[in-house]
Amino acid sequence: MSETALPDPDEIDHEHPDVTGGWLRPAVFGAMDGLVSNFALIMGVVGGSNADDTKPIVLAGLAGLAAGSFSMAAGEYTSVASQSEFALAQVEIERDEILANKRGETAELAAMFVEKGVDEETARDMAAQIHEDPEKAVRVHAREEFGVDVDDLASPMLAAVSSFLAFAFGAMIPLLPYLLGVESPWLAIALSLVGLFACGAVVTRLTARSWMFGGVRQLLLGGTAAGLTYLVGEAVGRSLA
Repeated sequence: MSETALPDPDEIDHEHPDVTGGWLRPAVFGAMDGLVSNFALIMGVVGGSNADDTKPIVLAGLAGLAAGSFSMAAGEYTSVASQSEFALAQVEIERDEILANKRGETAELAAMFVEKGVDEETARDMAAQIHEDPEKAVRVHAREEFGVDVDDLASPMLAAVSSFLAFAFGAMIPLLPYLLGVESPWLAIALSLVGLFACGAVVTRLTARSWMFGGVRQLLLGGTAAGLTYLVGEAVGRSLA
């Protein structure tokens, strides 16, 4: 193979993790939100209610699961839809500029390529070839100028459904023992702490931290939130007794 020949892509054997988080980040953080919020809610009700009556705990847990899941779904749908609509609006502005001022936009794209290290003559040729197809030029400008891939915009419905399911899954963990008839809170506490550690450990796939650090950190944070809420519930329960 000559020195100037490009390598065969099949010979390049290295991979990087999905640094943007992909599906993993929203799924894990949605489950973590559900787990922490419902764990704390349930512990607050445990602290302020009669230990022999688990009905208020189950009711609060189910209400927290439903309210949190629907809230997360609605929030994610609105957020992703608004972001996509804003991105498409910017793309339309860019399309109008390209159609109205092809020469200026071609020069702008060439300058971007030069900034990336391409020599000036090659950059001009690349920009001219891209602008032969206006739609291709719109896609390239959108990606280069404001980081939008018009063919890969996030789906609001997918974001909403994913958030709903992830939150519901996390919220179900501290509630499950009570639904199975276990009256003692200790199983719910144990499952919740294990879930917190697992979520924290999985999140470290997106960072440079060790899984042990991430797991212990999330366990401490979530456990502290639940413990403090228990104390609040206990204090309120006493005041209402």
